[in-house]
Amino acid sequence: MAVGLRAGNSKTAISGLGYQKKARLKLWKKYGIAYLFLAPFVILFCIFIVIPVLVSFGLSFTRYSMLESPVWVGITNFKILLMDDDIFIIALKNTLIFALITGPMGYIMSFMAAWVINQLKYKRAFALAFYAPSITSGIAMSVVWMYFFSGDRYGLINNLLINLGIIVEPIIWNMSEVTILPVVIIISIWMSMGTGFLVFLAGLQNVSRELYEAAAIDGVGSRFQELWYITLPLLKPQLLFGAINAIVGSFGVFDVAVSVAGIPSPNYAAHTVVAHLYDFAFIRFQMGYASAVAVCLFLLTFMLGRLSMKLFSSRDE
Repeated sequence: MAVGLRAGNSKTAISGLGYQKKARLKLWKKYGIAYLFLAPFVILFCIFIVIPVLVSFGLSFTRYSMLESPVWVGITNFKILLMDDDIFIIALKNTLIFALITGPMGYIMSFMAAWVINQLKYKRAFALAFYAPSITSGIAMSVVWMYFFSGDRYGLINNLLINLGIIVEPIIWNMSEVTILPVVIIISIWMSMGTGFLVFLAGLQNVSRELYEAAAIDGVGSRFQELWYITLPLLKPQLLFGAINAIVGSFGVFDVAVSVAGIPSPNYAAHTVVAHLYDFAFIRFQMGYASAVAVCLFLLTFMLGRLSMKLFSSRDE
């Protein structure tokens, strides 16, 4: 009888394994092609994003100068960074000011531009004009903008202000610690509108006109009421994507600030967290300390990203 029970259990186990094998085969037939198409991105994402982030996190607890093996120092790098590094505090303050102005302003302006252009006749021409700056190098755009902010009398803004009698001597925009950060903010706002604008425009074009017609029957009359009650609730995925891009872009500012103000900028007036990271990583070759800066920046952007996901989530929590 015991032999019969063991035989029955083995048959049950074999049938269970056969069922699992069939289930896996069925799952592979259903999603296998999708997994194959997804695999290149996942592999590259792990190699160039996930692994470097994990390595940077590990190096942040070491003293590593690229000329010798890493030496474990615990949280010493973070203590120095947050308590003794005055330049990092200045860079963090500049980055927060930059992000608080550039992020929301570029975000709102790109959405309003997409909303207005979506109602015009020649959408494609205007979309190309707004999207072009975002695919152009930040250094190239800074060179163009420095023609406006040139520090001599021939700069467009200086020439205009002198002709209007507002100033007597030209302002050296990219050398004065008072004007450097505003110049960087203006250039970055102009460059940051492209990607978010294109996403918002695509989302607006997918909103069915029937919804607006139904809302008009229910008493929604003005464009702003349509925007508030219909457009914005339906664009939550695009709003979330634009918010994440705005946060990452504003906290990751580097090329525009360096091309306009140099590294370091005069009196660190336009010094950013990424510029501080670049200084220690590729000029001083203190990779452990630079990794600590990177970890702090990652945690800051991650928390703000999570906050954006809470605000713009399309699911009812």
